[in-house]
Amino acid sequence: MAVKIRLQRHGKKNFAFFHIVVADSRAPRDGRFIEQIGSYNPNTNPATIVLDSEKALAWLNVGAQPTLTARRILSYEGVLLRKHLEGGVAKGALTQEQADRKFADWKAGRDSKIEAKKAGLTKAAAERARAAKEAEVKVNTERAAALAKKREEALAAAKAEQAEQSAEPVENAEA
Repeated sequence: MAVKIRLQRHGKKNFAFFHIVVADSRAPRDGRFIEQIGSYNPNTNPATIVLDSEKALAWLNVGAQPTLTARRILSYEGVLLRKHLEGGVAKGALTQEQADRKFADWKAGRDSKIEAKKAGLTKAAAERARAAKEAEVKVNTERAAALAKKREEALAAAKAEQAEQSAEPVENAEA
C-alpha cells in the first residue's frame, strides 16, 4: 500500500482550508485517510500551519511520500530538515547535540523571519491608515474652503441685492 502525506480540502468556495493527512494513495482526495497530522489555512497572512511534526517525521521514516504542496509545508515547518539531520546522526556524520543545535539555529532564524513579516504587515497597515486619514483631512479642508467661499459669495450677492433695493427707492423719490 502506497501511503501519501497530502492535503484534504475543507471550507467553502473561495475560502478553503486544508487538513494535512496521511492517506492511501488510492483513496479520494477528500475521502478516507489513515491519520490527520495537522491543518493549513492559506487565508491568513502569513498562512497558519498547525502540524504535529513528530507524527509527520514518524510517517516519513516509515516511507510515506508527501505531495509537492505537503512537501513544501513540511519543509517550511522543518520536518524534512530534522529527517535529514537524523540521517546524518545515524551515519555518524554528526552527533545528536550538533543536530539539535543546527535545528534550533534554523528554527530561531525562521521564527525571526516570520515575526519580521508580521511586524511589517502591521506597520504597513498603520501606514495605510495614516495615509487615509491625511487624505480625509485634506478633502475636508478643501470642502470647508469651498463652503466658506460659497458662503462669502452668497453674502456678497445678498449685500449687493440689498444695496440695489435700498438704492431704488432713493431714485424713485427723486423722480
